[in-house]
Amino acid sequence: MGKIVKAVKKIINLTPGIKEASVCVYHKYSQLRYRKYAKKYPVDAHTVMFESYMGRKYSCSPRSMFEAMCEDSRYRDYKKVWAFTDPEKHRYLEKYPNTILVKYRSEDYYRYYASAGIWITNYLLDYGIEKRPRQIYVQTWHGTPLKKIGCDVPRLELSKKERERTCREYQREGQMIDFMPSPSPFYTEKVKSAFCLGSQARVLEFGYPRNDDLFRYTEEKCENIKKELGIPADKKVILYAPTWRQSQHTAGEGFTYKLGIDFDKMKTRLGDKAVILFRTHYFISNSFDFSKYGGFIKDVSSYDEINDLYLISDLLITDYSSVFFDYANLERPILFYMYDYEAYREEMKDFYFGIELLPGPVIKEERDISEDVERLLEGFAVDDTYRRFNEIFNPHREVCGDRMVREIIREYRRDYKR
Repeated sequence: MGKIVKAVKKIINLTPGIKEASVCVYHKYSQLRYRKYAKKYPVDAHTVMFESYMGRKYSCSPRSMFEAMCEDSRYRDYKKVWAFTDPEKHRYLEKYPNTILVKYRSEDYYRYYASAGIWITNYLLDYGIEKRPRQIYVQTWHGTPLKKIGCDVPRLELSKKERERTCREYQREGQMIDFMPSPSPFYTEKVKSAFCLGSQARVLEFGYPRNDDLFRYTEEKCENIKKELGIPADKKVILYAPTWRQSQHTAGEGFTYKLGIDFDKMKTRLGDKAVILFRTHYFISNSFDFSKYGGFIKDVSSYDEINDLYLISDLLITDYSSVFFDYANLERPILFYMYDYEAYREEMKDFYFGIELLPGPVIKEERDISEDVERLLEGFAVDDTYRRFNEIFNPHREVCGDRMVREIIREYRRDYKR
């Protein structure tokens, strides 16, 4: 049965007219499901709905804000609902009082979205969900972008129809969003533009709740994460986290990733002294077999919390992914391996700023980078470029999740009484 469903989905995705019609049908169906519960249930000011990466993970700012609520006795009576594609994987969260897990896009999913007073998510909402009076939407988003997003995407990058659809999605969000956290004035300006934020939206420039762990970690925590992942204590840890490419999309299958790094040469030079953690973007659908490398490469793409990976990593290798904005808070070395820079720049058309501002060396051709990695691991110091980067993009380097929760609930209580 699963193969049949997969085959049907592939046929739909390969046929633009059918795909567009099926998306419209689904949107209408999800809208009807949501409205059914919106008519039946009143808004409950003491219910909070949490979602991260469309139910794929327990992570990011929704996780940080959830944990801030759980640690504060003032919110003990609040019902906290998490949506997951696989709720069974996260049953351990039920140890927290008044915590409920629901399946992503199930009947309970729409029921709680229809009745929860507060929504906290880091990605675009399901299209059928519509904010009701006395509901507050907190859109935390999932990273500071290098490449332009939403309504800021250049007209040349997408077809007219694709751009109109993208703008509609972000504008729809922008008219519902009440709060967004921001780590910098730069980010505040960009999300206001990308989401076409309405006058009701407040951007709280406190920092990212998701980065709280980067400012309060302990060596014991790092040791425990390494033990969990089976990483020897004497090995350096390299996190390799590339992003997706529009050009590597296959209709009916999604985005795939073609390795642009020579792991054989990396192992020859670094195998005795380091371990590589390989982390793909959640869009990537293909899997990788690193068995021939033994314990040198560990695929951590399905690991929920990327902050844990930041904490144990001595160096980050990335390309155009937003991960470097967060990692820079740790003031550790970053190598930008943009081996397809010219092709990617032509494909994406525009970044929010020039690569000369990046806090680390940039490699723009496909080659062996093991010597560059070794050099950074053995001798690194924060330079003026790195300091300037953090001044612009990470000026609020402090714990802020609990402050964000207090501010949002205070405002909600005030507005709810009107």
